[in-house]
Amino acid sequence: MKRLFPLAAGALLLALAQPALADDAETANKSNNPLNPAPGLNFQDYYTPTLYGSDKHTNDFLLRGTLPVMPNSLVGVPQIFRLTMPLSTRPDPEGGYKTGLGDINLFDIFLLHTGAIEVGVGPLLTLPTASNDELGTGKWQGGLAAVVISPSPKRLLGGLLQWQQSFAGDDDRPDVGSVTFQPFGIFNLPHGWYVRSTGIWTFDIEHGNYYIPIGLGGGKVWKEGRTIMNLFVEPQWTVAHDGDNQPKFTVFGGLNLTFD
Repeated sequence: MKRLFPLAAGALLLALAQPALADDAETANKSNNPLNPAPGLNFQDYYTPTLYGSDKHTNDFLLRGTLPVMPNSLVGVPQIFRLTMPLSTRPDPEGGYKTGLGDINLFDIFLLHTGAIEVGVGPLLTLPTASNDELGTGKWQGGLAAVVISPSPKRLLGGLLQWQQSFAGDDDRPDVGSVTFQPFGIFNLPHGWYVRSTGIWTFDIEHGNYYIPIGLGGGKVWKEGRTIMNLFVEPQWTVAHDGDNQPKFTVFGGLNLTFD
């Protein structure tokens, strides 16, 4: 793994040295910007073949939809609704694995500022919809999400911060609280190619566990009619953690559709 980091750094420097075509960069930024007020449908997958303190694996397939709402008489700024429905696989304490629906997450981002810096803030809600105990928390959770984006033709930089805390649900299940931070960098290349890093840092504020992954991958965007297609893969390595059953290495990939 030590040899991968110099290679990754060299690939990133090469990417930054090449100019991106304006039309390709604009298309890539529309697809990769979480504050782009356009409808979208994403098919994403996190496969974790190795965990700390375990010989098991996990998988999360995410079906995610976004729906913008333009300013109106009730709300004077654009809103972006995002719903995520996971299909998860987790180890079964009695042996084997359980696969089924996980906890559904919904957030509503209010786009408060646009321009050189874009800012969005809004509430989020997680519903205890898991089909098995191993696949969810059994708790209703509420919280806040905040997004800051700095777009340019060459790159898209920013971060997504989410906090949520349980407030109702199964009394026999422990309370849950978490903070996640997703710093991301998208570096545009010619012809719709780009380099990406979007690892999600996860902190369990109830028990003190955490893990911090760093990703380095790539993707390609192109248009089919008025639909932007975005195919990508991003290996992610955990560089710091506390607690067992945290991911060591994850392969993140997917196909995002943006209806321009």
